[in-house]
Amino acid sequence: MLRAARSLVRLTRAARVLGKHDALFPLELRAEMPAILLALMPLAKIRFPWEAEPEIRSGDAGERLATALAALGPAYIKLGQFLATRPDIIGADLAGDLSSLQDKLPPFPMEEARAIIEESIGKPVEELFSSLSEPIAAASIAQVHKARTRAGSESEEEREVAVKVLRPGIEQRFAGDLESFFWAAERIERNYAPARRLRPIEIVETLAESVKLEMDLRLEAAAMSEMAENTAKDPGFRVPKIDWERTSRRAMTMEWIDGIPASDRGALFAAGHDMARLGRQVIQSFLLHAMRDGFFHADMHQGNLFVDADGRLTAVDFGIMGRIDQNERRFMAEILYGLVTRNYVRVAEVHFEAGYVPNSKSVHAFAQALRSVAEPIFGRPAREVSMGKLLAQLFQVTEQFDMRTRPELILLQKTMVVVEGVARHFDPDHNIWESAEPVLKSWMMDKMGPEARIEEAAAGAMQLGRVMSHLPEVLDRAERTARLLAESVDEKGVRIHPSSADAIARAQEARFSRRQPLIWLAIGAVGALLIANLF
Repeated sequence: MLRAARSLVRLTRAARVLGKHDALFPLELRAEMPAILLALMPLAKIRFPWEAEPEIRSGDAGERLATALAALGPAYIKLGQFLATRPDIIGADLAGDLSSLQDKLPPFPMEEARAIIEESIGKPVEELFSSLSEPIAAASIAQVHKARTRAGSESEEEREVAVKVLRPGIEQRFAGDLESFFWAAERIERNYAPARRLRPIEIVETLAESVKLEMDLRLEAAAMSEMAENTAKDPGFRVPKIDWERTSRRAMTMEWIDGIPASDRGALFAAGHDMARLGRQVIQSFLLHAMRDGFFHADMHQGNLFVDADGRLTAVDFGIMGRIDQNERRFMAEILYGLVTRNYVRVAEVHFEAGYVPNSKSVHAFAQALRSVAEPIFGRPAREVSMGKLLAQLFQVTEQFDMRTRPELILLQKTMVVVEGVARHFDPDHNIWESAEPVLKSWMMDKMGPEARIEEAAAGAMQLGRVMSHLPEVLDRAERTARLLAESVDEKGVRIHPSSADAIARAQEARFSRRQPLIWLAIGAVGALLIANLF
C-alpha cells in the first residue's frame, strides 16, 4: 500500500510536468494507450493559480518530451535515453528525437565534492591530491574534476588524473523513481495485454541494472580494468588506467587523457587524422568487443571518445556496459553477417534456432519479411544506408511474427546505432557494412570453423560422459525401487517407511561412487575415439 501511494505521488508529479510541456503521451504513442489514460490526460494539463505560466512549446512532440524529461531529473533523463533505443515501442521518429537528449546538469558545489571524496576514500583531499580543479563536466549522476596526485613515495611521481564524484543523494533519488517505474510496469503488464509482448518489467529491470553499475564507481572502475585487459593488444583502442588507491564507491580516479574530443571533427581534421580510418576503427572496435569478448562499452557516443596523438580511440565513462553470452554472440554474428551477405533464409533460421520467433511461424515467410526490409537499402549510396534505420524497420515486423523483446540485447542494439552515428560523424560516406564484414567473418571462422567444431564436439563428449556416468546409477536405483515397491504392496497399499528408502538410496550411492571414475573415463575415451573418426 505504501509503495503504491509513493509511486502514485511520484508519477502524478511526473505527469504534471509532462502535461505542462504538452508531452504526456505524444501523438506517436496515443494509438497504443488505453482509453482510461487518454480520458485522464486533460487533468494533467490543469494549471493551478500558484503555478508559473507554461513554457513555450516546440511543435515537435519529441523535442517537447525531451525537454520535459530533462526537467524531471536524472532518472527520467536515463529513461528517455533508454527509450531512444526502442523504436519498436515509441516509433522511429520519436526515438530519433530522444536520442539527442543531453545528460547534462549544472555542477554541484566544490565543497560538497571535496566532502564526498574525503568521506568515501577516507583521507583529506590535500593528502590525496596536490591540486583539484573546479568541475570540468557535470552529468545527471556524477561530475568530473581534473586533479594532480600527491606523490606518496620516492618511486611515485605526481600525475595528472581525472576524478569522478557522484552527486549528493543521487542513490536515494534514483531508488525512488525506479520503484515508481517498476510499479507502473507491473500495472501495465498485469492489466494491458497488448504491452506484455514488450516485457515492460524486464525493460525496467535492464534499466535498473545499468543504473546500479553507475551508482557504484568501484564497479565502473572494475569494468574499465576488465576492458583494458581485453583490449591491451588492440592497436587502435585504449582504456585509461585506474588509480585504485584513490577510488571508492562514490569517487573514482583515473588516468588523465590528453586527446582531441571525438565530437570536434574540425580539430581532428586539422591535426591530420585519417577520418575514414577513424570511422572504420570505431565500428570494428565495437564489434570486436561485443563478439570477441562479449563485453562492450554501451555508451560509446562522441562525448565519451577521444583521439590521442597516435590516432587511437580512447574511451571514457564506463558507467553503462553490456554483456552477451557465447550463444547470443553466435546468433548476432550470424544475423548480421547474413544481412551483410543478403542470406535472408539463414537470418530467419537463426531467429528460430535462437528462440526469438515461435516455431509455429513460417521460416520462409519470416525470411520474406526480412528481405522486404533489408533489400531496399542495398545498392544505395553509403551515406544513405543506416543500420539504425534497418533495426527500426526490423522492429516493425516483430509483432507480425510474435517475436518477443529480448532485453539482454537492448544495449547491444542501442550501441550499434550510436556507434554508427559516430562513424558517420567521422566520415559521412562511411560504409558500415564494409567495415563490419571482415570482423564478423573472422569471428565466425574462429568460432564456427572446423577447429572450433572439433573443440565443441570434444566439450560435448565430455559433457555426455558426465551425464552417461550417472545412467547406471539411475537405472540401478530405479530397478531396486521397483522391486522394493512390488514387495511392499498389499491390499492396504505401500508400506515402506521413508527412512528405509533414504537408507537404501545412500547405500546404493556409496556403492556406485567407487566405480564411477572408471565408467566416466571409459565413456570419455569412447567419445574421443568417435571424434577422431568423425574428423
